Amino acid sequence: MKLVFAGTPEVAVPALDALIASDRHDVVAVVTRPDAPSGRGRRLVASPVAQRAEEAGIEVLRPAKPRDEDFLARLREIAPDCCPVVAYGALLPKAALDIPAHGWVNLHFSLLPAWRGAAPVQHAVLHGDELTGAATFLIEEGLDSGPVYGVLTEHVRPTDTSGDLLTRLAFAGSGLLAATMDGIEDGTLKAVPQPAEGVSLAPKLSVEDARVDWAAPALRVDRVVRACTPAPGAWTVFRGERLKLVQAAPVPERTELAPGELSAGKNQVYVGTGSHAVELLWVQPQGKKPMRAADWARGVRIAPGETVG
Repeated sequence: MKLVFAGTPEVAVPALDALIASDRHDVVAVVTRPDAPSGRGRRLVASPVAQRAEEAGIEVLRPAKPRDEDFLARLREIAPDCCPVVAYGALLPKAALDIPAHGWVNLHFSLLPAWRGAAPVQHAVLHGDELTGAATFLIEEGLDSGPVYGVLTEHVRPTDTSGDLLTRLAFAGSGLLAATMDGIEDGTLKAVPQPAEGVSLAPKLSVEDARVDWAAPALRVDRVVRACTPAPGAWTVFRGERLKLVQAAPVPERTELAPGELSAGKNQVYVGTGSHAVELLWVQPQGKKPMRAADWARGVRIAPGETVG
């Protein structure tokens, strides 16, 4: 089939690579978000998908909005059979959805109808799901509500961050998306409506969502840190400045600390929660690079009874 791939971040690149490598399909163009400012110099940088497409000699379309008439006109000229999508980052209007013969098929990183929305992997970690996965579905105008072509499952490991889990799903899901394109071309794969039960929503996590509540149980603190890694980054406040929590681990045997109370030894830093303590392993002080929590604690010289919060 003639394909136009839509995607933006690094997590979409494995799926693009899988489709480029397919001997059954021809990726003739990609649609991605416009170049964005990056780094201290704030210079414009192409998205990871755009960079990969340019390396492969594939046309790159960067509409400011996918309803832009110039973009829609070019898409009609290309006349793709199908538009596979992975983390494109913009809502598609009906005028765009109607162009490809087989529609737009999204690779979504959850077992639909669970965790519809922008942050399914983060919410799976945050809510303690033991099993998640990925699904390919036909995009409709509703939020991730279209009929499903195929699914795969993936276990959530006890120490998984959102970044860890998303990386595994991106590579596993690339094969699922390629197989879905094959099945659509063959006519052997039919989309099945999602069940009405079991719907849950996964809105993007805000910076405020990522602030740790030390009065919560240690299990909740652990999930917040892992769910918000690498973005938006779990954090707390120490001496009036933001302290990013890069890695932490529950310590069930430490129960003597009050919520938010710090205890620093030679090689360990503990914080009390609403249940037992967590050990801070890596932190990032404001304006500095990530460092081992014990090195940070030695530098700031934590006083007895001092707290974060």
